[in-house]
Amino acid sequence: MEADIEAANRELADARSTGKPCAPLRGRLLPEGDVESAYRVQQLQARAWQGRGERRVGAKIGLTSRAVQETFGVFQPDFGMLTDAMAVGDGVEVPIDRLLQPRVEAEIAFVLDKDLPNPQLTTVDLIRAVDHVLPAIEIVDSRIAAWDISIVDTVADNASSGLFVLGTTPRRLADVDLRLCGMVLEHAGEPVSVGAGAACLGNPLHALQWLAGTLARAGDPLRAGDVVLSGALGPMVPVTPGAAYEARISGLGSVRTSFSREGSA
Repeated sequence: MEADIEAANRELADARSTGKPCAPLRGRLLPEGDVESAYRVQQLQARAWQGRGERRVGAKIGLTSRAVQETFGVFQPDFGMLTDAMAVGDGVEVPIDRLLQPRVEAEIAFVLDKDLPNPQLTTVDLIRAVDHVLPAIEIVDSRIAAWDISIVDTVADNASSGLFVLGTTPRRLADVDLRLCGMVLEHAGEPVSVGAGAACLGNPLHALQWLAGTLARAGDPLRAGDVVLSGALGPMVPVTPGAAYEARISGLGSVRTSFSREGSA
């Protein structure tokens, strides 16, 4: 099994470096439903990135929206690591060749000012640990051909992480009702995805609670300063080269990203 885990890691790394997606891992290198082995693959990737000097800056939660879950037939959340190399400035154009099969989704990002080492966290614990929230766009990507993924494939692939964009209008939790925050993601002035905070496990705080407890039990808790992308508020949208996208979340402001028409070469 260890050889298969290492082989899965190599295939994902090769897909990233060559720009050519690999075949699904499930049923080939990783057993169907073996989420534990998939996270071991993810950990190998994380160690490689940190070995190259990338700095962990937080984590992302995936598969929190019922719409996204139904798209892939996956009905439980997952998580992946965020590094400084994945961060893109608000409104900065992304070279399209940095990604393989990019899609965008709007999210609420938490920024923590306290460690969360306790697996049994109350809502009050979470509220006290959050410094502020921001609007965010996650640029998700998959190293698996044609996005043919199961929970095993996406977990191994760092929860289908690509890049992320944070807005620049921090808000205190006390000033926002996260459950009722309406979201619209626009392309060329037209809505392409709509949703609300309630689409994220009922409330983005629930997603944060799930992640904080999961990581604390694994001995790798969230820390002060971490950014947490809490999950999609609506359906993800395939990226069109040359396009610009703006997400507006009520009470939090807006965030923008755009993509080049061609590669950077």
